[in-house]
Amino acid sequence: MNQSSAKETMSILKELVSIPSPSGNTYKIISFVEQFFQGLNIATKRNHKGGLIATLPGRDASRHRMLTAHVDTLGAMVKEIKPSGRLKIDLIGGFRYNSIEGEYCFIETSEGKTCTGTILMHQTSVHVYKDAGKLERNQDNMEVRIDEEVHNAEDVRALGIEVGDFISFDPRVEITPAGFIKSRHLDDKASVALLMQLCKRLTAENLTLPFTTHFLISNNEEIGYGGNSSIPPETVEFLAVDMGAIGDGQATDEYTVSICAKDASGPYHYGLRKKLVQLAKDHNIDYKIDIYPYYGSDASAAIRSGHDIVHGLIGPGIDSSHAFERTHEKSLENTAKLLYQYIQSEMIVHH
Repeated sequence: MNQSSAKETMSILKELVSIPSPSGNTYKIISFVEQFFQGLNIATKRNHKGGLIATLPGRDASRHRMLTAHVDTLGAMVKEIKPSGRLKIDLIGGFRYNSIEGEYCFIETSEGKTCTGTILMHQTSVHVYKDAGKLERNQDNMEVRIDEEVHNAEDVRALGIEVGDFISFDPRVEITPAGFIKSRHLDDKASVALLMQLCKRLTAENLTLPFTTHFLISNNEEIGYGGNSSIPPETVEFLAVDMGAIGDGQATDEYTVSICAKDASGPYHYGLRKKLVQLAKDHNIDYKIDIYPYYGSDASAAIRSGHDIVHGLIGPGIDSSHAFERTHEKSLENTAKLLYQYIQSEMIVHH
């Protein structure tokens, strides 16, 4: 991955995070990725859940690989329209209310109209609420202040806003001079950008892969079932590309590719993990092996749903996951290098 392709990946990533796509409302971003693949003359189809599958034929069509990354993100939904004209929200995905306090947001009506707002504690003003800092950040205390002149629930409904409308968070994406990208939703749009860029490189180099390879752009991962279907029966190896989790006790950082040994679902396939490590060593790719304690992926969802596959998980290291995320172009670069080597490698040998 040279400097220009690293910048290109960052550019694609910036576009991806700027398209709202909370789980359950991903049509726009799936269409965006679909058009990208079609521009490369790569065959695509959609599954019934709305996910996208792009396929590159390989020399061996009897055994397949599948790589997956997800475009769906954390978000929220209108739970209740309060008499005050504020909105009570219900969370989509596994995150905490405190991570969205003060965040700008977009409310999309079922008719496609978008209103802006801010997610705040009801008791925000320190000039009025003595215990503003001590109160719990939860569904009862937090609400959306809509940027429209609304005095009551009727005014809100007149805008077209109703219970069940999707709420997405302003990503506030920024690429820094030091090579960082900080934004919401790098989980897992960073990996989607990497798969898009990988396919672009493969087509530019006119490479024929050893095995027919599918790229599943899943759209329900944050709610647990993104990659659990639409897996062709010929699939032997299934590699999820998703963020590496950073924190106390973690080996993952923002500069290497993270190879997951185990998450909350249990160990990933030992043989595939060892192969990924060997590829990294052979090609001077900076990597870390890690365990993510409170985590599941499209690959673990596929295993749980009964597919007889070899499953693995790698990805760029993402700081402050499910909140104000950040990674560095070095992590994207190392992940891209490992993907490029993996996709051209032989299948692991079964014993």
